Amino acid sequence: MPIAQTLKTYFREHRDIDNYAEDFRLRIHRAISWLEKSENAKELDDLDTQFIALWISFNSAYARELDVNTGDRNTFNLFLHLICRCDKEQRLYNLVWHKFSQSIRLLIKNQFVYQPFWDYHNGKISEREFLLAFERSKDKAYSALERGETQYILEVIFSCLYTLRNQILHGGATYNSRANREQLKDGCRVLSLLIPEMLQIMMENHQEINWGKPYYPVIRD
Repeated sequence: MPIAQTLKTYFREHRDIDNYAEDFRLRIHRAISWLEKSENAKELDDLDTQFIALWISFNSAYARELDVNTGDRNTFNLFLHLICRCDKEQRLYNLVWHKFSQSIRLLIKNQFVYQPFWDYHNGKISEREFLLAFERSKDKAYSALERGETQYILEVIFSCLYTLRNQILHGGATYNSRANREQLKDGCRVLSLLIPEMLQIMMENHQEINWGKPYYPVIRD
């Protein structure tokens, strides 16, 4: 059974028994719907649509009411902190260290998903500044890998994927382009494994954490 369908079944069986709050129901319902869309895109071998759907699923899970003082990346880093705190069975740890550690290493050393690389090419920083920052970033990430720091590695992963997300959603890439296939493949692999586990952790810990209010609630007449 596709993982989105498994999550949907769990959600339907537990939303009333476990008394999910209305805002939480909406958050999970939206996230699963986009996860399901990503699975459909994967069957069609459509990496671009798969990645976009996966990111929207993640966004549905973490997004809160917008705060002008809180950036998007700060919001999802807070979400990652909460998820790791609730991960009592170490599901995310096992994924990071046993399922896709190679994909993580490929993302870490891929300059095309490192924002300062684009800042350099857009004339915002010098080449030397970019190269120094890139080496420091890789050294910190590899050090975290050696120490088993799951939350920090997740923050690094999603920082890389956020750059890829911006590139695609802001029209900085051609649909089905050969130029970004490798990072898209790694991104889709990582997200398709992480997001279902995150949603499961959220549903099992819905009362322990305030997951926040979705910024776009359903408005009924």
